Amino acid sequence: MQTLKAQQSERAARIESLNQELAESFEKIKAREADIENRKIESANLRETAKEKRQSVSAIAAKRTVLEQQTSELRQKEREASSRRETIGLELARLRERRENQSGEYDAILKKLWEEYELTRREAEEMNITIEDVPTAQRRLSELKNSIKALGSVNVAAVVEYKEVSERYNFLKMQTDDVQRSRAELLKLIDNLTKQMQTQFAERFSVINQNFSRIFQELFGGGSAELCFTDSGDVLHSGIDIRVHPPGKIVSHIELLSGGEKALVAISLYFAIMRVNPPSFCMLDEIEAALDDVNVVRFANYLRRMNQKTQFIVITHRRGTMEEADMLYGVTMQDQGISKLLALHAHEAQEKLGITT
Repeated sequence: MQTLKAQQSERAARIESLNQELAESFEKIKAREADIENRKIESANLRETAKEKRQSVSAIAAKRTVLEQQTSELRQKEREASSRRETIGLELARLRERRENQSGEYDAILKKLWEEYELTRREAEEMNITIEDVPTAQRRLSELKNSIKALGSVNVAAVVEYKEVSERYNFLKMQTDDVQRSRAELLKLIDNLTKQMQTQFAERFSVINQNFSRIFQELFGGGSAELCFTDSGDVLHSGIDIRVHPPGKIVSHIELLSGGEKALVAISLYFAIMRVNPPSFCMLDEIEAALDDVNVVRFANYLRRMNQKTQFIVITHRRGTMEEADMLYGVTMQDQGISKLLALHAHEAQEKLGITT
C-alpha cells in the first residue's frame, strides 16, 4: 500500500507536469498560429511586390530589346563606316605609293640627265627640242651610244692601282704562307703530344693495373683483378673494363657482386691510383661504410701501411677503422645547441684502459 501510494503521488506529480507542459504547448501553438498569420500577410505582400517587380522587369526587357535593336543598327553603321574608312585608306596608300614612285622616277630622270649629259633641269628645259620622229631619234641615240662604247675607256690610274693591288697580294700571300707553316707545326706538335700522352697513359695504366691486382688480393684475401682497355688501338678514347674474381667466386660481370664487394673493389682501385703518385694528405668520408667487419679490419690495416707517405683523415663510424687510428676526434652535445670537440690519442686510451699491443 505504501508503494502504491508513493507511485500514485509520483503519477499525480507527473500528470500535473504533463498538464503544465500541455498548457505551454497550447501557448506555443497559439504563438505559432499568430506567426503563421503574420507570415501569410508577409507572403501576400511579397507576392504583390514580386508581381510589381515582374511587371518592371517586363518593361525593362522591352526597353532592352529596343536598345539592342538600336545597338545592332549602330554596329551595322559602324561596320559600314569602317569599311569605307579601310577603302579610303587603301586608296590613299595607293596614291602615296604612286606619288613616291613618280617622285623616284623624277629623281632618276634628273640623275640620268646629269650623269649621261651633264645637264641640269633648267638647262635641259632651255635646250628643249621637239622630236617629230621618235623611233628614228631612238635609233640614232643607240648608234651614238654604241660608237662611244666602241671607243673604250682609258684608266689613267691603272698603273698605280696595279702596284697597290700587287703589294697587297704579296703581303697577304706572305701571311697565308706563315699561317700554313704555323698550322703544320701545330699539327706536328699535337701529334707528338698525343703520342706522348698515349705512351704516358699506357705506362701509368699498366702501373695502376699492377697495383690494383696486388691491392685487390690484399683486401680480399686472394682472388684476382685486372683493368683492360675496350679498344687497345686508341687508349685515349677507349673505355676501361674492370674484371674481378673474388676468392671462391666465379663472376662474369661486376654488377653480380654484392654492395660491400663493389665498395671494396672501388677502394682497391682508389688505392691503386694513389700508389702511383701518393699525395701528402687525403680525406676519406665513410668509404668503408658498406663493408663487413672482416673487410673493415683489412681496410684499416692497409690504411695503416699506407700512412708512411700520406696523412689520412677518415670520417667513420666503424670500430675497426677507429682502432687503427693514431688520433680520434669526436663531436658531442652535452648541452642543448652547444657542440663540443673531443680529442684522444690512441696511446693515451691504451694507457688509461690498460690495453697492451
